[in-house]
Amino acid sequence: MPWPSRKRDKGAVADKKEPDAKIAKTEEETSDKEEEEKSTKPPAGSSKSGWKNWKKTKESDSSGEESKIKYCHWLLKSEPESRLEKGVDVKFSIDDLKAQPNQTTFWDGVRNYQARNFLRAMKLGQQAFFYHSNCKEPGIVGIVKIVKEAYPDHTQFDQKDPHYDSSSRRENPKWSMVDVQFVRMTKRFIPLSEIKAHHLAHKADGGPLKNMMLFTRQRLSIQPLTQEEFDFVLSLEEEKPH
Repeated sequence: MPWPSRKRDKGAVADKKEPDAKIAKTEEETSDKEEEEKSTKPPAGSSKSGWKNWKKTKESDSSGEESKIKYCHWLLKSEPESRLEKGVDVKFSIDDLKAQPNQTTFWDGVRNYQARNFLRAMKLGQQAFFYHSNCKEPGIVGIVKIVKEAYPDHTQFDQKDPHYDSSSRRENPKWSMVDVQFVRMTKRFIPLSEIKAHHLAHKADGGPLKNMMLFTRQRLSIQPLTQEEFDFVLSLEEEKPH
């Protein structure tokens, strides 16, 4: 049986590699309303982001109509290095996931309202990046898929669990979790620093990572991704590290 509450909770600890990020020690309630506008067609011109080359393989959106951003993939943060929280080691790496029965586990311990709502929005079969966070070299290490949609997180009722919530009631649970299953490792480790370089370039040229929540809402341990964001980041595994 998997050990309890090993995932990121309470808004998540910001990655050590982000110099201007602060460690979130208290729960931060955030609105579910998405503030970013849908990515638009990038302007002509040069880009160091690789966006132009990547876009050649994608269809252009010729409709010109603005619509709400559609999220269909996810990024899940977990800590691969030991860290005690109320006497419990919350370490859980992708290797730990692979060691679970059927390479499947529940994604418990989320105690941020927006992250919880993202969990509740997950659909069976959707894929997510497994992201190693709060470690020496944060970044994407693999892919998982949702194999059970949201249901009550039992750790909220366990007084021995570091994420116990005395205000939650069994008849109306505040917190949810999903089950995830290992799909595969990425062909190479994709570091945060590399993704950030593309994000900064895309902010200037309108590329797919310009609004990526990994940088606009970096504290969240559960983050949605558009199809374009997911596809672009996944394409990086084919490139040689810079």
